[in-house]
Amino acid sequence: MKNQFLIVLAIATTVFTQAQTPTTDNIKSVNEVVTADNVEWGWLNPLRGNKSPAAGKLWGDRTKNEPAGFLVKFNKGFSSPPHIHNITYRSIVIKGLLHNDDEQGEKQWLTVGSYWQQPAGEAHITAADDNDNMAFLDIQEGPYLVKPTSEAFDNGERPVNVDKTNLVWLNANDIEWVSSKSNVETAFLWGTHEENQLRAVLLKLPAGFSGKIKNLSSNFRAVVISGGLTLQFSKKEEKSKLEPGSYFGVEEDSKSIITTDKETVIYIRSNGDFKVK
Repeated sequence: MKNQFLIVLAIATTVFTQAQTPTTDNIKSVNEVVTADNVEWGWLNPLRGNKSPAAGKLWGDRTKNEPAGFLVKFNKGFSSPPHIHNITYRSIVIKGLLHNDDEQGEKQWLTVGSYWQQPAGEAHITAADDNDNMAFLDIQEGPYLVKPTSEAFDNGERPVNVDKTNLVWLNANDIEWVSSKSNVETAFLWGTHEENQLRAVLLKLPAGFSGKIKNLSSNFRAVVISGGLTLQFSKKEEKSKLEPGSYFGVEEDSKSIITTDKETVIYIRSNGDFKVK
């Protein structure tokens, strides 16, 4: 009886572990920049070589058990075989047209600024249909692995596909941490605003924006999705020009000085609050 209990407990523990996507990130961010033209590229699935999409590191190491953010490039006409991942990931389209759904699903081509979430263990395919296709992927644990559908499992989470036209944008007057004078808009994507919990939003900065984002948490990471901006961590530093696919991290209680020439959308993943002024 005791052995049977231990077996049941082990199975229950395994299922519980599979169902949990971490909701915190204990790695402290620092002031850093990775411009789109300085991204380190390799293969997303090295065993498939150039048959695999290309993967570009922004932060972390997707091959280890740690949070990571990376870019993925897909050739026109790419369509993966049905597969699963061992961990949940979230993604934003940066270039082109991308589809992510189960094998029988009708193609839903997500355009730039669209968002999807792929739960661990769920069978799906990913496809691309433009000349230049790229997405940003955000994982809270690793390693990021591709596995056969025979190993599929239900981790309790559900897939999400949100076309950019279905995003709900709140203006600065609706958000207490965004200055009403900034004309910045915010769309909430995932997570919770409880203390020290991970969350992600999109910020839409208007053309001609000139202001600051102050990080108030231990972990703040941002990726330029569309448009473009210039960034400094202090007025004494040289400006960095960040095009779509660029990344910047900000240490706690530090400010990033940002200006834009055109409307710009950035993805912000943080472990707490920040302020836009």
